[in-house]
Amino acid sequence: MSNQAKQNKLKARLPRGLADRGPAEIAATRRMLETIRGVFERFGFDPVETPAMEYTDALGKFLPDLDRPNEGVFSFQDDDEQWMSLRYDLTAPLARYVAENFDALPKPYRSYRFGYVYRNEKPGPGRFRQFMQFDADTVGAASMAADAEVCMMIADTMEELGIPRGSYIVKVNNRKVLDGVMEAIGIGGEENAGKRLTVLRAIDKLDKFSEADVKLLLTVGRKDQSGDFTKGAGLSDENAQRVLDQLRLDGAGKESLGPTHKEGTDELATISRLVTASGYDETRVRIDPSVVRGLEYYTGPVFEVELTFPVEGEDGRPVRFGSVAGGGRYDGLVGRFRSDAVPATGISIGVSRLMAALQHLNKVDAQAEAGPVVVTVFDQDRVADYQKMVAALRGAGIRAELYLGSGKFGAQMKYADKRASPCAVIQGGDEKARGEVQIKDLILGASISQIKDRDEYKAAQAKAQYAVPEDKLVEEVRKLLAKHGVTWS
Repeated sequence: MSNQAKQNKLKARLPRGLADRGPAEIAATRRMLETIRGVFERFGFDPVETPAMEYTDALGKFLPDLDRPNEGVFSFQDDDEQWMSLRYDLTAPLARYVAENFDALPKPYRSYRFGYVYRNEKPGPGRFRQFMQFDADTVGAASMAADAEVCMMIADTMEELGIPRGSYIVKVNNRKVLDGVMEAIGIGGEENAGKRLTVLRAIDKLDKFSEADVKLLLTVGRKDQSGDFTKGAGLSDENAQRVLDQLRLDGAGKESLGPTHKEGTDELATISRLVTASGYDETRVRIDPSVVRGLEYYTGPVFEVELTFPVEGEDGRPVRFGSVAGGGRYDGLVGRFRSDAVPATGISIGVSRLMAALQHLNKVDAQAEAGPVVVTVFDQDRVADYQKMVAALRGAGIRAELYLGSGKFGAQMKYADKRASPCAVIQGGDEKARGEVQIKDLILGASISQIKDRDEYKAAQAKAQYAVPEDKLVEEVRKLLAKHGVTWS
């Protein structure tokens, strides 16, 4: 190859903020999703899927620049010059779906969905441009019972996944309480919507930053260790302190505010009463004034699921996993498409973050599923015979494949090992003449390599490869799989 050709050769490289996934991670994620799905369906939620792309204006309030609406989302124009965007979350697409199919859907409409969402943000440690969420929502129910059910369902989900009671907490607050605080400091009304969102995003950082740092975000702004500056909300020191005082769990500094604030506290009291009556005490579901949730479309109760067990950070110090799920009530989102308001509430699980937590607790089987039974090819003129064996195994529900490469027998065995195959099926001319096949037990074969005694090794080797009648192939492979506990989902 010439130097010019080498220079022009395409380089394989993964874009920043994205990740490839292999069989083990995919299998573990599938098992976790099935567990979540089982709990959600037990609570009466049905599945629905929406596309990964939506018209940009359907995504709501993520898009400050209408001429080039790509801040926070990945956007492009289609051949009709319509702006399209990859979904930022799973909630806005659900709102569009419900509005478009409103008359055909039962109300309240209870659904769950999972899939990848996309963020056009600077990637970094733990921050990806593509990641998976699993959501459940009730649309059309204004009652706080719907919000209480979300809290109870997500608590059950954590325990079903193996996170013990005491190692998680569902924290609940109400956006109306926060809105009441902001009305009291003079930043109510539509004209202050941008400032309120900056305030909410600042206090949403309380789980990561100190109170002093959050106060900087509420006032003049904050410069981080890298030198990056985040503009503040522009509150006075006095008003910033009033906001922070309302977020204290101990009630210190609390003051009585207006009707919006009272409505929020009354709704929280209702949720607390409902979950308590169903047997969910404060060790599982707790009112916590520090919960904010940064998205602007929340209008009432907001929820966050925090894992409370300690983990060791890179510096050896204990840290917490933090939030693995969050959500809340968004009574205005569906109504954007209709002339009437439609109440809605829901929650979203961060699948990758939750998976990391389960792995830390050793609650995830990180092993990939067993590979297929590999039928080897001894004679290229008899491929049809080998394919018939594969078809018989598949017909019996056994995962199987024919070796399709060009390698000789040794290469075929290496291939089967790399595929994590439980066994290989072998038939040369001699076996064919006797009406037999050889079964090579690759699981047993891997274990006998540790045997040092020669006689013991030979005896084990004889058990690892043996002849069976060809018409008993399926039966014998089933016995081998049962012996080793091999199953496929």
